Amino acid sequence: MISEFIYKYYIDPITYDNSYNIVNTLTYAFILLICTWLVYRWLELNHISIDREFVFSLIPWVVFGGFLRVVEDTGYITSDLHVVLITPLIYFLIFAIAMPVLSGSHVLEKRGVISSWKRIFFLTGVVLSGATLSFLIWFGLTHAHLDLLVAITIMAIVLGTSGLLYAVIRYGFGWTYIQDRLYQILIFGHMLDASATSYGIDLHTIPYSEKHVVGSALIDLTGTAFVMFPLKLLVLVPGIYILELYRRDGASGIWYLILLAMIMVGLAPGIRDMMRMVLYV
Repeated sequence: MISEFIYKYYIDPITYDNSYNIVNTLTYAFILLICTWLVYRWLELNHISIDREFVFSLIPWVVFGGFLRVVEDTGYITSDLHVVLITPLIYFLIFAIAMPVLSGSHVLEKRGVISSWKRIFFLTGVVLSGATLSFLIWFGLTHAHLDLLVAITIMAIVLGTSGLLYAVIRYGFGWTYIQDRLYQILIFGHMLDASATSYGIDLHTIPYSEKHVVGSALIDLTGTAFVMFPLKLLVLVPGIYILELYRRDGASGIWYLILLAMIMVGLAPGIRDMMRMVLYV
């Protein structure tokens, strides 16, 4: 009974890369919260400052995760190892790669070997992202498609919607704090996710589908994937407001980690979805 439940709601969706269900969605959300707190405690115990530079140094790793997920989508990896590139296992893989780099570079900084561990950590993420993107471009040129018009179209939607949302929040609501670059990255990431999903389901020649429970239900209800934009607004705008209220009480390391987690859950899947459509995989 218990084994059937575990296979149905956890193992089979990973093994066969199926859609999410309400059980594993809530479970993964809970795990994300727990992991965020554990990482926060580990960083504090090791006297690693959690600040703006820390978040910026992690952005390339988020991009790396989005690109790496597409590697599994290509089907290039035919062994059972491909499951480690499927959510949620890919998060643990990225963590397993990032933590030794973070810890090692931090030790080197304390010993005076390097001037800034965050710079080394940032550049490592850039190199890994560039290497993974290079593989995807090679795969597109030799095994699939490489439709740059798709990327241009999606990015045009992203820039348009991000700019509009920024203008409404900045000048309509009068929230001047939206000028913070981290909030702007947050908006961009989630608009990328919404734009890629909308384009992929409603406009792309390949019939893509939404795997997340809430998004899938709303798309079925409204008949269009562009419902992802109002869904994002319902979560994003209150989320930014609550984050800013918390920061006014004194921004702490956990505030930066929560903001980073919000950026990650928008930017990483947005990059993955856009690259899938560019490659037609």
